[in-house]
Amino acid sequence: MDVLQQLAATLEARKNATADESYVASLYAKGLDKILEKVGEEAVETILAAKNVKAGSDPADRVISETADLWFHSLVMLADLGLGPDAVLDELSRRFGLSGHDEKAARSD
Repeated sequence: MDVLQQLAATLEARKNATADESYVASLYAKGLDKILEKVGEEAVETILAAKNVKAGSDPADRVISETADLWFHSLVMLADLGLGPDAVLDELSRRFGLSGHDEKAARSD
């Protein structure tokens, strides 16, 4: 089992935990709005880290750490919605080999 599958399984298991047992369970208990707030917060932190790495004021591992936080909270969001990483990976596979311009144009139809 790869790390995404392991994480998805853990996130599912946390749905049965109490909020005081698990950070993820506490997010689930607070609801989708709180989860989305965390995704947004982590997205901003990732953007700022990337800018700082590019400017030379942060080491590269900073953007890796922030991106891991963003991906993690995105996976929590997907799990809360009854989805998982396989759906995203399937969509990326579908797009592979497609021109980005063509894929974007198809979405606007």
